[in-house]
Amino acid sequence: MLTPTVDVLVVGAGPAGLTTAVVLAQHGRSVTLVDAQAEGANTSRAAVVHPRTLELLEPYGVAAPLVAKGVHTPRFTIRDRDRVLLSVPFGQLPTAYPYTLMISQADTEAALLARFQQLGGMVLRPARVAAIAQDDAGVTATLDDGREIRAGYLVGADGMHSTVRESVGIGFDGAAYAESFVLADVRLSGGVPQGEVMLYFSPAGLVVLAPLPGGSYRIVATVDEAPAQPDTAFVQRLLDVRGPRAEPVVVHEVRWGSRFRVHHRIADTYRRGRVLLAGDAAHVHSPAGGQGMNLGIGDAVALGEALDGVLGGASDDELDAYAARQRGFAEQVVSMADRLTTLATIAAARRPLRNLALGVVGRVPAVRHRLAWQLSGLNRR
Repeated sequence: MLTPTVDVLVVGAGPAGLTTAVVLAQHGRSVTLVDAQAEGANTSRAAVVHPRTLELLEPYGVAAPLVAKGVHTPRFTIRDRDRVLLSVPFGQLPTAYPYTLMISQADTEAALLARFQQLGGMVLRPARVAAIAQDDAGVTATLDDGREIRAGYLVGADGMHSTVRESVGIGFDGAAYAESFVLADVRLSGGVPQGEVMLYFSPAGLVVLAPLPGGSYRIVATVDEAPAQPDTAFVQRLLDVRGPRAEPVVVHEVRWGSRFRVHHRIADTYRRGRVLLAGDAAHVHSPAGGQGMNLGIGDAVALGEALDGVLGGASDDELDAYAARQRGFAEQVVSMADRLTTLATIAAARRPLRNLALGVVGRVPAVRHRLAWQLSGLNRR
């Protein structure tokens, strides 16, 4: 059997893969990070960093640059047009980061990459893993150009269509939502409340409206069939039907737009021998609640620390514990995102009852605190 040349090979340089690499490198482990995409080719889907994620990134030198660049939003509100159904405040949470941080995924990845490079790391790209073979001593990954990388462990953080997950035969059960989703970063004016991430409920589907650095807003909406490139007129129609009515929003420019179809799936296991999964390779779900990237970064920190322990001589039972714990968190998040999506798209006839119920529970401080605890990720401490 070949001797490993690096401690860990990480496949996928998105937020989860970069975070895993940063954690391992800071602990002094040798790590190789490969990604199939050319530099800058990734799309900026996620835009929310929650308090617990910032707590996890703080010891690794990544929280401060994110906090300095992002927009601090202390409230999450659920609305039906101009009516506030439920307001979730983060200001009283027991954390150094009592807010939702709005920042593009591109900026989050840039901060993680900069830290990895400070620690002496580099991303090998474009490099696609074609085959994986493991034995008692390590894992051999063969790239599509024929090169081989030998590592003690391999982390698959290569997204929903994970080659790593498929190569080791881990199932990915679940299904796709009927609707497609549209994303757009826009410049707008009008009746947009300040200091909030807003989730608008509508019989036509949900729409999220959230501030971004530089005065832009992120729009996320469910539609039957999203256009490949949503334009100003398309986004304007969405907000005319679903957004504020007393002072309508005016969309001036679409700076970036995309579409995607969302699945709700969880890997059958996060570990197969010396191969482990993190991020979207392990779980995908509705963007309602903005949990996806945050859950993936949580996976990465936990996995990086577990691998460091095992490489230092601890029992590899720590890797089984990682797999079980993080999979349990994914089940909780998928369930919450499903509930939010179902509530948002409820039939028009049941809308008044839903609004009444949310209005009642929204006046209970304990309910608001519990929701803040869940949305912030602090319940995963």
